[in-house]
Amino acid sequence: MEIVELTADTWPSLEKLFSANKTVGGCWCCWYLRPRAEADAGWGEGNRDFLHARVDEKAPLGLLAIEDGEPLGWVAVAPRPAYPRLATSRITRSDAGPETWSVTCFFVHRNARRRGLTRLLLDAAVDYARERGARAVEGHPVDTEGEKRASGDLYHGTLTTFLSSGFELLERRGTRRALVRREL
Repeated sequence: MEIVELTADTWPSLEKLFSANKTVGGCWCCWYLRPRAEADAGWGEGNRDFLHARVDEKAPLGLLAIEDGEPLGWVAVAPRPAYPRLATSRITRSDAGPETWSVTCFFVHRNARRRGLTRLLLDAAVDYARERGARAVEGHPVDTEGEKRASGDLYHGTLTTFLSSGFELLERRGTRRALVRREL
C-alpha cells in the first residue's frame, strides 16, 4: 500500500476511485472548498472540473491510498483557509489560525473497508501537513458512540479513529459531531 499526494499525475486514480460512488462522484470533495450554491450547482462534472483546476494550480488537497495500482482510499487535507465553508458552520467553526490544517473528508472503496485504511490515511495526512509547515491538524469527526453506522454517514471519519491517532477532543458539536485537534 502506498499513500500518494493528489497531483496531475495521480488525478486519474482519484477519478477512478470517485467514479465508484454516486455521492462522492457528485461532491468531488468540494463541499468545504466552494460556497454551497456553487457546490450544489456544480454537482458532478462542475465539481470535478473545479477540483481538477485546483490540482492544476498545485494546491494541497489530499492523499490517495493505492494498492497494486488500484486506488482504494482518499483523505482531503489542506490548510483551513482553503476551506472557506469551515468558518460558516457551528459544527466546523474554530479559532484556529492559518497554520492549522483540516481533515474534512475520507472515502474508502467498499472493497477496501474494515482494513484500517481510514487510520492509515489520517496518519499520512498528519505527516503531510507537518511536512508543509502545519502547526496543528483539526478534524470534525462523527461520534458513533460504539454503534454501527452506514458508510455514507462516516465520511468525516470517526471520533475513535481520530482519538487513536493522537487527536484531542476539544468540544462536542451537536449530537454526533466533535471538534478535535492534534498539535504538531
